[in-house]
Amino acid sequence: MFSAIVGSILGILVLSGLVLLPVLLPVAATDDNWKSTATTSNGAFSDLEKLYMGNVKSKSPRLWAFLFALYWVSFVTYYLLWKAYKHVSGLRADALMSREVVRPEQFAILVRDIPPVPEGQTRQDQVDSYFKAIHPETFYRSMVVTNNKEEKKIWKELEGYKKKLARAEAIYAKSKTTGKPGARPTNKIGFLGLIGKKVDSIEYYNEKINEVTPKLEVEQEVTRKEKQQNSALVFFTSRVAAAQSLHARIVDKWMVTYAPEPRQLIWSNLKINFFQRQLRQYVVYVLVALTILFYMIPIGFISALTTLDNLKKFLPFLESIVNIAAIKTVMEAYLPQLALIIFLALLPKILMYLSKAEGIPSKSHVVRAASGKYFYFIVLNVFIGVTIGGTLFSTFKTIQKKPNSIVSILASSLPLNATFFLTFVALKFFVGYGLQLSRLVPLIKYHLKRKYICKTEAELKEAWFPGDLGYGTRVPGDMLIVTIVLCYSVIAPIIIPFGVVYFGLGWLILRNQALKVHVPAYESYGRMWPHMHTRILGSLILYQLTMFGYFGAKEFYYAPFLIPLIILSLTFGYVCSQKFYRFFHDTALEVACHELKEAPDMEQIFRAYIPPSSSFEKIDDEDYEYALSQVSRSGSFV
Repeated sequence: MFSAIVGSILGILVLSGLVLLPVLLPVAATDDNWKSTATTSNGAFSDLEKLYMGNVKSKSPRLWAFLFALYWVSFVTYYLLWKAYKHVSGLRADALMSREVVRPEQFAILVRDIPPVPEGQTRQDQVDSYFKAIHPETFYRSMVVTNNKEEKKIWKELEGYKKKLARAEAIYAKSKTTGKPGARPTNKIGFLGLIGKKVDSIEYYNEKINEVTPKLEVEQEVTRKEKQQNSALVFFTSRVAAAQSLHARIVDKWMVTYAPEPRQLIWSNLKINFFQRQLRQYVVYVLVALTILFYMIPIGFISALTTLDNLKKFLPFLESIVNIAAIKTVMEAYLPQLALIIFLALLPKILMYLSKAEGIPSKSHVVRAASGKYFYFIVLNVFIGVTIGGTLFSTFKTIQKKPNSIVSILASSLPLNATFFLTFVALKFFVGYGLQLSRLVPLIKYHLKRKYICKTEAELKEAWFPGDLGYGTRVPGDMLIVTIVLCYSVIAPIIIPFGVVYFGLGWLILRNQALKVHVPAYESYGRMWPHMHTRILGSLILYQLTMFGYFGAKEFYYAPFLIPLIILSLTFGYVCSQKFYRFFHDTALEVACHELKEAPDMEQIFRAYIPPSSSFEKIDDEDYEYALSQVSRSGSFV
């Protein structure tokens, strides 16, 4: 589906380029504004810059061509975005209407903000009675969400011992075929396995497994009986019943949403109530806004902290090391830059953490939220920051002498940044899709792990596992390229072929990687598309506003003709949202009503949602009497 979206972006650029390149390049190249205007910092415009809109004189009738080109790009974008929305909606409907595949999430809903338990009832009775009264024929059973933090901790400990035991047994088996036959592996049980008593690894891990297993069973029982939360998963025998929107009269009670895939659920977020979610969301938005606007403050702090003088001041034990001539030279040259690179590399993870802190219930939703935050960050600080910052620095002395000339100087200098962004797009392809195609880094990591770390088949599979496409950073990166190419498509049409090459080869590479390499971590059935549509449309509006200002700087009296275009873009976005978005938020009943070829196994659907830490050793139904519904025990509703 992502490759289809990239194909739509490619179509926008191709159709735009077919008109803009043969029309605007001759119009700009045959003018001579470069001879009479202020020169660049190097003394003159380059030959490439003669092809830019900056080479057209102010008030020139030639500017009409650029105005019509702006309308052409806008209408091409409207048409292809509308077409893409319909296409992705169709793909989503086809996937959800499939009669072959049983998807557990289509038979379940997530209920949050359940009111306090009435006296004389259990939480389970409360949920069962509420939904059985609404859906007496199709209600199957419910699962009250529990606080399984401690249970999950013990389970992870147990799984860790099992992996270490399998590794020790593999080493022992391999030793029988080497120069030391039958040599049993050993390890130290102290800090990080570096100190302490040396023990036989196989015996030690067997003992730990036997010790932890009863602890897990006890904690599972305690969790099911005593740690129930104010949320639940409710299951129905019909996809139509699960697709219906059910809400109580008050917004913060019985909040019902679609159930994410079992592998997507963030269990720790399900217990967060409505008002806490709202407060967390606002706090996160403020933190992200401050990060976007003032990100230079932490970067400056890190850069200042990592200077040699400050390192000596705050970490005096490093003084003898940093005084070594070779080390001092390297640290002075690269340490601040390295700190900056590390900070920017950590930014997506920070945004993922903040998005999760909002109380979002599913991983795919967290990725969508984080990618949105990352998009706004890179557009503001890479595109707008470089454009404005580069212009201000290059013309600072002129502005200092004539402060009232700042607007005209900024506008006239805008095309000069086109060369920077042209090379930026080309570089992004080689370091982005080029590395993605070669998969050089994963290949090196795999062979290193295979040689020095992996001992079991499970460890080899884990080392080779390619993961998903990384939508949280890939989508914002591609949306940044869309923004850059759109905003400079009329100012410097020569950037369009670079954008076409980027998305054309990107489409081929992504299609290959999605079909033959990467393994999806989840399936959201196209829910990323409305967010991408909004950001592409936002890039188009930014493009129109930029051109409105630039036409004004060119003293083109007909620049106000762009105002209806901006209003049209906003209207187009509103119409698309009203027409299509609801289907991406909730499953349409006409889609859910399609019957499956075979009746679904409801017990299997139900068990798909039991957390791994709670399904240890296939616990019987009787063990769930406090957390699971009793309704389905009386008979089958399939």
